Amino acid sequence: MTVLVFWGLILAFCISFALLKWSDLKYRGKGLPPGTMGWPIFGETVDFLKYGPDFMKKKRAKFGSVFKTHLLGCPTVISLNQELNRYVLMNEGKGLVPGYPKSMLDVMGKTNIAAVHGSAHKFIRGALLTLIGPEAIRDQLLPEIDKFMRNFINNWDGKTIDIQEKAIEMAFYAAFRQIIKAEYDLICKAFKAEFDKVATASLSLPINIPGTNYYEGLQARKKIHILLKQIMEKRSASGKTHDDMFAELIGNEKSRYHLSEEQIFDQIFAILYSGYETVSVTSMMAIKFLHDHPKALQELREEHLAIRERKKPEEPIDWNDYKSMSFTRAVSKIEI
Repeated sequence: MTVLVFWGLILAFCISFALLKWSDLKYRGKGLPPGTMGWPIFGETVDFLKYGPDFMKKKRAKFGSVFKTHLLGCPTVISLNQELNRYVLMNEGKGLVPGYPKSMLDVMGKTNIAAVHGSAHKFIRGALLTLIGPEAIRDQLLPEIDKFMRNFINNWDGKTIDIQEKAIEMAFYAAFRQIIKAEYDLICKAFKAEFDKVATASLSLPINIPGTNYYEGLQARKKIHILLKQIMEKRSASGKTHDDMFAELIGNEKSRYHLSEEQIFDQIFAILYSGYETVSVTSMMAIKFLHDHPKALQELREEHLAIRERKKPEEPIDWNDYKSMSFTRAVSKIEI
């Protein structure tokens, strides 16, 4: 029995070694940067999800700023070189384009602005410019988000707050309210429950079997599509006008930036996802930074109170107020 176990272990080791070598040899000699590809299908996904930034640091120390790997079901070249990244972004369509994992493209939509390139990207960007361009941020989004945030934190006094949970809710609901206003109170929680599954699936192995994050994300995407379709049909039947991003995207029908139904839905996914992780994480890091640096917190508080003293109690901040927040913007840049 002991001998069988021993030879079984030897056989398992040999098979594992052969699979790892085969995976590396498959991508060797193709003009690719150095690196390792890990296991077939799974690649190095487990280590990437488990160690996160440490995974990148280890790879960079061993292979340099540009290396190949296999993540989330896709052979991938990762660049941690700022100059190269800038070159790729500035010369899109000339041999190199930024890429995203299959799982992310499948659940976020293949026509969302982050997934398309060249003329398609310019077309989508034109459609979104009136929604999230500089003028929209200054004249519409800033006062709207200020009002939302004051309502959002209004009942926090005397309560113990889970910052991670509230930061994610804040980032999602602030964006969602700009997209869909009239139906916001009725569907926001149900929508977020499904979108949470989509966000989780975006960084998962693309294995489409029940029980996997990828499968759950695809099902959630279908439910969100149905929900958005129902809102679109009800609005069309009512004949009422709506002042939100969803209405603007639908209303582009007569402009040169007319989007299909699928494209509209994909841009909604992109807008929500763009702030879902980045804004919430940045907010959490800012809170930690201010907690660890009381003097910075006091200076930030004084800057904000000085602005509030010049305004009426319910008057929202405007673009000039934002530009005067020199210390606040400095804190934001540190966190980013």
